[in-house]
Amino acid sequence: MAKRKTSSPTWSDLKPTIADMDHKQLLKLVADLYRFSKGNQTFLHARFGVGDDPLAPYKKTIEDCMYPDIYSNKPVKIAEAKKAISSYSKAVGDTLGEIELMVTFVECGNNFTVEFGDIDEGFYDALNRMYRRAIRKVLSLSEERRREYKARLEKIMTSSSGIGWGYHDMLSDDYDNAFSDE
Repeated sequence: MAKRKTSSPTWSDLKPTIADMDHKQLLKLVADLYRFSKGNQTFLHARFGVGDDPLAPYKKTIEDCMYPDIYSNKPVKIAEAKKAISSYSKAVGDTLGEIELMVTFVECGNNFTVEFGDIDEGFYDALNRMYRRAIRKVLSLSEERRREYKARLEKIMTSSSGIGWGYHDMLSDDYDNAFSDE
């Protein structure tokens, strides 16, 4: 007898059950989810602006992933660093916070390669793509905010001089294209 295929439950399947819950039940559900994982705690803290710096856990993840402790044999984890940015975006949707995390991503990766030497093409491609994404978002900011990030983006570009794989050239082109009028 062939095994019958069933589809995985979706939000549409769950939503009616949650919609029928009273306030107390919902509060207990959120408390259970909060206790279930550190990721849920981080999400809820960011979503509701709890704590001194909702960006801190996301920045720490990015720093640990893009500038790992090589003496402890920890690898660069680009996908995990990108996921931290995506998770923050889903939790809050704050453009300034997203820009801060994107620029932190590139700063950490750039500083790592400046200190420890060439990595590989995939690493530099990831940095270039994130740099480009950050620039697009920075250009949507007010002039005052834009100046702050422009200076950080310029510092990244300048410090990358001499790094191979066309990395510096791409950063320079992106920076010059974005800020040539300023």
